[in-house]
Amino acid sequence: MSTSTALTRYQDRYTAKKALFAFMGSEFRFFAPEGGLAFFVKQKAFKLKEEITVFGDEAQKQAMLRIKARGIGDFAGTYDVVDAATGETVGALKREGLKSLLRDEWTVLDAGGALIGKIQEDSGVLALLRRFIKLIPQRFAVTVGGEPAGDIQQRFNPFALVYDVDFSKDTGGRLDRRLAVAAVTLLLAIEGRQQ
Repeated sequence: MSTSTALTRYQDRYTAKKALFAFMGSEFRFFAPEGGLAFFVKQKAFKLKEEITVFGDEAQKQAMLRIKARGIGDFAGTYDVVDAATGETVGALKREGLKSLLRDEWTVLDAGGALIGKIQEDSGVLALLRRFIKLIPQRFAVTVGGEPAGDIQQRFNPFALVYDVDFSKDTGGRLDRRLAVAAVTLLLAIEGRQQ
């Protein structure tokens, strides 16, 4: 697959799903608006240093992104995002550990390590309630340069973690969609452990 063809796979809207019951790891699927599979992730269980590969197919033959933790553990981890086809560093995502105790927050960094945006759970009050009442769906606001760029909204579903993802607010393309897909993958993998 050529680089230009691979980049057209990255869109503004997805439905991202993680089954809550999986044996020896987790599986995530991103579906395009028309319903077709856009991305597939099979996360291995019990890894001390996280490394996640995002594939374009369930056969796991078409690697799209590699997400690598810089350290061990995910409390306040930084994750580098690399284009699997080109080896290009796309950027990084850093979980704000202490802030995330009360309200989940991530920092979005460009390829040079400069801060370009944030991913933040919607309301501090709702975030606190969610820590005790798991039935309240999460919502994350994505900003780039202080401007709204997207929303990640959890659906209520007792059998799967499902996010409706919409980056259409980012009309200027300020957020690399590969970094956006990596961000949703990390929300499924790390914030999803709290479910």
